[in-house]
Amino acid sequence: MRMLTYGVLLHVLGLLSPGADVSTVSKQPFGKTANHEAVYLYTVKNKHGMEVSITNFGGTIVSITVPDRSGHMADVVLGFDKVEGYESKANPYFGATVGRYANRIAKGSFKLNGQEYKLALNNPPNSLHGGKIGFDKKVWEVREADGHHLGLHYLSKDGEEGYPGNLSVNVVFTLAENNELHIDYSATTDKATVLNLTNHCYFNLFGQGEGNILGHHLTLFADRFTPVNDALIPTGELRSVAETPFDFRRPTAIGGRINGPDEQLRFGRGYDHNFVLKNNSGELVLAARVVEPRSGRVLEVLTTEPGIQFYSGNFLDGSAHGKAGKVYNRRSGFSLESQHFPDSPNHPTFPSTELKPGHRFHSTTVYRFSTGSPH
Repeated sequence: MRMLTYGVLLHVLGLLSPGADVSTVSKQPFGKTANHEAVYLYTVKNKHGMEVSITNFGGTIVSITVPDRSGHMADVVLGFDKVEGYESKANPYFGATVGRYANRIAKGSFKLNGQEYKLALNNPPNSLHGGKIGFDKKVWEVREADGHHLGLHYLSKDGEEGYPGNLSVNVVFTLAENNELHIDYSATTDKATVLNLTNHCYFNLFGQGEGNILGHHLTLFADRFTPVNDALIPTGELRSVAETPFDFRRPTAIGGRINGPDEQLRFGRGYDHNFVLKNNSGELVLAARVVEPRSGRVLEVLTTEPGIQFYSGNFLDGSAHGKAGKVYNRRSGFSLESQHFPDSPNHPTFPSTELKPGHRFHSTTVYRFSTGSPH
């Protein structure tokens, strides 16, 4: 039976009209890893000029170029020009596919089916973003690069970074003509394991390296968040955002309350917290909206996940010299990481992150770009 390419399949399913633009993903060298593995940069562009570049090193979004209200194009994600930057200690997961478990696991330990598993304490006293060599530092296999679509695969072997089970992971990036970037995650395992996948883009909607993000206006469609202790581990409480600096239910400048006398802000040195979405059904819902008033660029994040981590770039310190030599100082980018809650394996009341043999994990996140008025 002849295999259908992604673009042909979309035509068959009626999702693309005759004559619709189905371009080819371009490929170029992106350097070699410290282990001498060649990696590549894959770029796709839609008919409106939006352009997305992704490397198979870490399943990493390297750039997203979108127009402002005047049509001026700018790259709005932080990152590096070559793979060496993504391997360096100065890289705080810019644009990466993060796993096996995104965010923190307390003291690098969890129990599953009566067995205790120990993980690397790469963010003492916790394990962070999959350990010392997480998915962000792996060379992924390119399964398909066709039309507006790039499909990556990685097999995480049983015991890798302390996690159980041979985990087969697929991440598919699709650039739509309406300036949406879809990220579809799927995974299966041959042994019960825990799983929490996300993308760790750092955004600056005025342009990467163009100052801080404190003037961006953020809306989070969440009534509650998960407060943390001084090690940034959730306490287990689901706290109302009402009358706190975490109330972003109406558009609010990121910098408006970020330096206030709040214990949670002190623990995170700003915002580094999980927000509880109104999404118990796993449907695709609008989680966040960000407006950059000067350019008019708008980012909306939709997800099937139950939570979203808002991080205000508090630990960026100027040590990362990014694309075109730009220096990334404190709060020069923000992240909105769609996810299950941090440390869920140690909180039975949180939505479960267990994946069992015979089951398939699937989630979708969408970055939707547009422009709007300054108010």
